[in-house]
Amino acid sequence: MGCAACFPALGSLAAALGLGFLSQYEGPFIRYVLPLFAILGLVANLLGGLRHRNWLRMFLGMIGPMLVLAAALLMSLYGTRAEWTLYVGLILMVAVSVWDLVSPPRRRHVENIRVGSVS
Repeated sequence: MGCAACFPALGSLAAALGLGFLSQYEGPFIRYVLPLFAILGLVANLLGGLRHRNWLRMFLGMIGPMLVLAAALLMSLYGTRAEWTLYVGLILMVAVSVWDLVSPPRRRHVENIRVGSVS
């Protein structure tokens, strides 16, 4: 399993293994799969940010998928070259993922006060 940042390396490896005929699916990958995964990343970061109440991590985690989504839509709808936007978004997504692995977010608790309970 590989990440989207490793796509060119995986494409080269697949071509070396005789899977070069799959290059005809590069267009559908950029038009459909890449935006779908960018939306999935946006939703995951939004839900994680709301759950952990870590707004900076949520904001930084959502910038990467937004850049990837914008680049994919620009490339597929208008045919413009938006590789730099795509790569910056992918690098940011990888950086925030590494940050999550190194320093996992902790849920910020608000003390639950039960009214009427005797302790």
